[in-house]
Amino acid sequence: MSRRITIVKPGLATSIQDQGRQGYYHLGIPPSGAMDQYSFRAANLLVGNDETAAVLECSLMGPVLQFECDAVIAVAGAEMRPIINGEKQDTHTPLAVAAGSTVSFDFMSLGARAYIAVNGGIDVPEVLGSRSYYSLGAIGGLNGKKLDAGDVLPLGAPAAAPGKALPAELRQTLAKSCDIRVMPGLYDHRLSTEGRESFYADTWKVASEADRIGYRYKGGRPLAFQERQPPFGAGSDPSNIVDAPYPIGSIQVPSGVEPIILHRDAVSGGGYAMIATVISADMDLIGQMQPNYSARFVPVDMDTALAARRAYQQRLHDLRAFFGG
Repeated sequence: MSRRITIVKPGLATSIQDQGRQGYYHLGIPPSGAMDQYSFRAANLLVGNDETAAVLECSLMGPVLQFECDAVIAVAGAEMRPIINGEKQDTHTPLAVAAGSTVSFDFMSLGARAYIAVNGGIDVPEVLGSRSYYSLGAIGGLNGKKLDAGDVLPLGAPAAAPGKALPAELRQTLAKSCDIRVMPGLYDHRLSTEGRESFYADTWKVASEADRIGYRYKGGRPLAFQERQPPFGAGSDPSNIVDAPYPIGSIQVPSGVEPIILHRDAVSGGGYAMIATVISADMDLIGQMQPNYSARFVPVDMDTALAARRAYQQRLHDLRAFFGG
């Protein structure tokens, strides 16, 4: 029997994602991959997959899936309980699914992205070393398109699931309010003293325009920029610069009004000043923020950012060790 699942309903923004593709950003192709890399890896380890196997990433609302084979699934990340043939199940635990079963999902009660891992992984072809779907470039995923009702997803050969749930201390931290640590960006000097102070002092809320390309925040005071004569090639907006490359995690504030954090599907460059960049250890947290969740930006130095990265890597090590890795 072939190992396949059918998309009955695709959900709001369900896509195939893995660890992402590296080495092509200079060509304008972003890394893509799971927005919450920690939860993505946890979901895979729960079902016995390699931690970088392709999964389904669900934003705010889950899909409805029909299984044509016996399988083991797990949901990690946001709190979105799976429902197997009408029976609610727990997240962060391996669940047996019999051939012919329908799996749907409860509403997302906390967090913004859940990861559905199936033993064997989603076995679509790799594009530039990754199965991740990148919508703007129409590559990866299932034939370079968004998932639709009726799509059939092939599964790889299964391995034995470890058969144990993930303890609370090894699950992703989910909260409706958080601090986001940032390092001042290359164009921090373009802000006025008052603009810089208000950026860090104010509480910002996630706007409705928040997706894999970028997260927009609202509710803080408008940021003032230093007076200047725009250089040749820059626009007249006070936040404009001569075009420059953007790092993933960089923060731009068009017209000084609403900060935007560029995420894993972001464009690779443009003409807005990057006033700060989110440290790597906090990028997963952004992907778990729903609209109207709140955040404050906290400036840190390089030593603090590197210490946070080491702590993140240690947490991944503890996750792997729990499953015998």
